[in-house]
Amino acid sequence: MIGEAFEKLARAIEHVLAIGFVFAVCLNFANVIGRYALGRSILGADEVQIYIMVGMAFLGAAVVFWRREHLRMDVLVQYYPRWMQVSLRFIELVLVVVLAGFVLVQSSEYSWEMYVLDRKSDNAGIPMWIPHGSVALGFGLIALIALWRAIRFGAEPRETRPAAPATGKGEDA
Repeated sequence: MIGEAFEKLARAIEHVLAIGFVFAVCLNFANVIGRYALGRSILGADEVQIYIMVGMAFLGAAVVFWRREHLRMDVLVQYYPRWMQVSLRFIELVLVVVLAGFVLVQSSEYSWEMYVLDRKSDNAGIPMWIPHGSVALGFGLIALIALWRAIRFGAEPRETRPAAPATGKGEDA
């Protein structure tokens, strides 16, 4: 049930990011035409594109983490005894919770400061809590997913615990 909710959220994030990417490409195209054909550029277009890319990076990282498609440095782990593989997997989940939680707290505090100060970007006038908030949201989702997996990991019988991440998309079926 929770896994289905995470998958729906991941699909929703993908769609929003896809729309944002298409918008950024169209904005870039319009800016190029304006700059080279009309001698004028769109004020703030570069800022908007950068902030869309920030959102794509950090919210997209949560989707990638959910789908277990992130890069891993585990070539040697497959040669370890099973108990060590399982232990390392659990330690990895705990470390992700701690580190992503740390970034979540720091980024949330900074985003809140940007909101309170009513700080806006120089050219486009975008409230700066939005791009900074996407960092907090992305790492918050990663921490939540890792925490859920760690809890499930501890609840699974020892023989059914995965030693290595499942291949394919989404959560283990």
